[in-house]
Amino acid sequence: MKHFLFLTIILVINTLHAQPSSWTDTGIGGGGSLFSPTISPSNANIMYMQCDMSEVFHTTDAGLTWDNVHFKQLISTGGKHRMEFTSDPNILYTVNLSFNEDLQYPVKSTNGGNTWNTIDDPTDGEVWSIFADPSSTSRIIISSYKRLYISTNGGSSFIEKFSDADALLISGVFWDGNNIFVGTNRGLVLSTDSGSTFNLDPSNGIPANEGFLSFTGSKSGGITRLMGTTASQNDLYPGMNALDIEYYSTTLKRDFGVTNWISATAGIAIDDNLYCIASSINNSNVFYVGGTDPNTSYPVIYKTINGGSSWTPVFLTNNNQNIATGYSGYQGDEDWYFGEIVFGLAVAPNDANTVIFTDFGFAHISQNGGTSWRQAYVNSADQNPMNAPTPKDKAYKNNGLENTSCWNLHWKKDNSNNIFASYTDITGVRSLDGGSSWAFDYNGITYNTVYHVIEHPVNNILYAAVSSVHDMYQSTYLTDAKIDNGTGAILYSTDGGTNWQMFHNFNKPVIWLAIDPTNTNRMYASVVESTAGGIYKSDNINAGAASSWALTTAPPRTQGHPYNVKVLNDGVVVSTWSGRRTTNFTASSGVFISANQGLSWIDVSKNDDMYYWTKDITIDPNDISQNTWYVSVHSGWGGAANDKGGLYKTTNRGVSWTKFFDSYRVESSTVDPVNANNIYVTTESEGLWYSSNATNPNPTFTQLLQYDFMHPLRVVYNPFDPTKLFVTSFGNGIKSGITSSIPLPIEILSLNGIALEKCNLIYWSTNLDPYIKSFDLQKLDNKGEYKTISIIKAKEETADKIMYEFKDFNLEAQNYYRLMSTDINGSINYSAIINISQPNYLFNISEIYPQPVSDGFKFEVYSSEESKLYIEVYNTLGNRIYSFVNMVHKGNTRMEIDTKGWKAGVYAICIKNEKDARITRKIIK
Repeated sequence: MKHFLFLTIILVINTLHAQPSSWTDTGIGGGGSLFSPTISPSNANIMYMQCDMSEVFHTTDAGLTWDNVHFKQLISTGGKHRMEFTSDPNILYTVNLSFNEDLQYPVKSTNGGNTWNTIDDPTDGEVWSIFADPSSTSRIIISSYKRLYISTNGGSSFIEKFSDADALLISGVFWDGNNIFVGTNRGLVLSTDSGSTFNLDPSNGIPANEGFLSFTGSKSGGITRLMGTTASQNDLYPGMNALDIEYYSTTLKRDFGVTNWISATAGIAIDDNLYCIASSINNSNVFYVGGTDPNTSYPVIYKTINGGSSWTPVFLTNNNQNIATGYSGYQGDEDWYFGEIVFGLAVAPNDANTVIFTDFGFAHISQNGGTSWRQAYVNSADQNPMNAPTPKDKAYKNNGLENTSCWNLHWKKDNSNNIFASYTDITGVRSLDGGSSWAFDYNGITYNTVYHVIEHPVNNILYAAVSSVHDMYQSTYLTDAKIDNGTGAILYSTDGGTNWQMFHNFNKPVIWLAIDPTNTNRMYASVVESTAGGIYKSDNINAGAASSWALTTAPPRTQGHPYNVKVLNDGVVVSTWSGRRTTNFTASSGVFISANQGLSWIDVSKNDDMYYWTKDITIDPNDISQNTWYVSVHSGWGGAANDKGGLYKTTNRGVSWTKFFDSYRVESSTVDPVNANNIYVTTESEGLWYSSNATNPNPTFTQLLQYDFMHPLRVVYNPFDPTKLFVTSFGNGIKSGITSSIPLPIEILSLNGIALEKCNLIYWSTNLDPYIKSFDLQKLDNKGEYKTISIIKAKEETADKIMYEFKDFNLEAQNYYRLMSTDINGSINYSAIINISQPNYLFNISEIYPQPVSDGFKFEVYSSEESKLYIEVYNTLGNRIYSFVNMVHKGNTRMEIDTKGWKAGVYAICIKNEKDARITRKIIK
């Protein structure tokens, strides 16, 4: 009698995950500096503001929700320029940034801000300010560093009207028919003839050698009232902002044609520093001025209702007296000192009751003249009540205002809902609902930035790379002066990220971590410092905080700026080292590998293309041998580092490279964990890119315009559901999207193995595909490598289902197989792996039904004799979520498993008998 075993594999069908059709803001709001808010004169619910991380934010419901203006239309100038409204809600003006060329040029929209076009630019890309007449569509003022220009024809042309030999800061403009009032660093510049001429007004009252920090005006009841905050002319310059608030001197007012400039400081605390002043254009009694209280570092807002005769504080931070807060507030996760300074302040031109201000991290809005305020950076349903301390550890949903950097995401391996997001400035946040909401519900992390979190594969301890230095290896953080004085460490958590403790204090920034899969007591850490930085190693992390660490040998050319460090399955260490600048970029960057735990390193960088500013390395998860790598590179500036940017690929661990994707600056790449054809590429200024034929020698890339932010950092697949993608970014938090799956041209419908008496029969079927060339049947050898044991040419049949088989007579106790399919263009795809055992008796299971599973599934087990069966269910991370032992009798036994508590996704059920014969099947819920 022949004894044989039917074995069915979990088959992950190769699919091409079409890129998401839309991306949703997913992270927590707030945390980055916001500037230059403005409000529409035609609808006070429409507002814009800028972020120093390149976004222009827009709301149509007074800050309840926000969206980004697409970076292909507008890029923020760092907060220097406001959105300028006109008498026609469709016609707007502002200044756009050409990021790579660092040019600032005026633009105009004629369709309400949907699209933007350039207008005349007499400054040649050096526009320092722009102001439009809210009662006209054609009058605009712009300025260069020294000159003022006016257009009276909607930007078709400009004429120079005023200049200063040293510098010209325009602090504000008030338009009043024929009269145009311009606040400058030299005082008031005035036109009384509709802009034909401008002259420095000689009026008295401005303190000697002072000019305007901020300037505004309003007219009602026949009174034209001007106001401004002042500072020494020596401290005023184009491009300054509220970070220069310490230069503040006083607040002045003037009723034009009636009085000279006089002090307007009654009611303002003598210690408070002020900067921004704002008003509507039609109420000369109501003005607002904002700044900071240096004693508390809290933001302050004052209001006058009598034209500046007296002021009253209206933003009452003590106990959040009149403020509905998000997570920032009195005694909150972030106290008021996070916001600290009023960076931007705007009043609706036709409604003195509608006010918005911005600061170091947030936006707040009042619609009743400052009587009460509400946050405008998290979902309004989550905001906290006024006149009560802001609670800590509360979770918040997003409202579209994401304005800080997220570096990485980590899912807890045993909990698909537990995600730790590594941030800059706000340090990090946790989600316990799979990314729907986020909280600062952890203790023990006091550093500015968490760069990377990993999890131990055995004991599930979390480790975090932390640093006092943010923005590491971005263009502003490459020099020793910015980095070497920083601190950092590795922290650890044994309770899923709730509590963190010191694991090892390097007193230097730590940016990346890796555990050696060949020895899980060994960890590597990338520590950044020009003289003592490098890849550090510990061989006894099981000792916890008592672990010992040593600096590995410095790879050739490097100068203390390591970035990624990864350990391959065979123990080879792969690292990238990023940019360092002194007077210029040093040739200290690149890709290096070590086969002896860092005792020595081999430089596998591609010539000098990687010598100056290398970023992430990606190991293709579909390549079992881990020979296929993608390396991201930035172009530098100022010499040899120029024109190096792109994505480079190797299929032989760096022996040779090809430039895979040409781009000015590439941050990272992510390969689909199921299909090597699909790859996402992130860039510094060109947004998100995608290819669906990455195994082709000449792949095609598409810019994903649905993703509206210019500087994504990393694309991360949800490890529990690979149809869900998350994108972290340098300044726009987290976005997420859902892929739709379509079959690849070749679809392996089934891959099965049968253990016969003298051989293993491996058989599979495919759908009809004219492009497939051949199949390589590969088997795992005793060196841990898959070797081809047979090449089977694709059949030229017309049947919908095409069958193949092969008999393997070279048997082991355990036999592992996989298929490699090759198409006519050379693209390669792999099946999942099957294991065929050679047991002494037979058991088998029927098909699982129903599929997909809803509340449960059923199957029948056939056994040739009475036996115990061990049944286990695993998720896609390999974590066991269900197990039981069942005694079966000879013949058929029906079984049923309840899945009501399981999340949607792909699972594997593994059944083995007492002689270690195994059957594995896929379950879809």
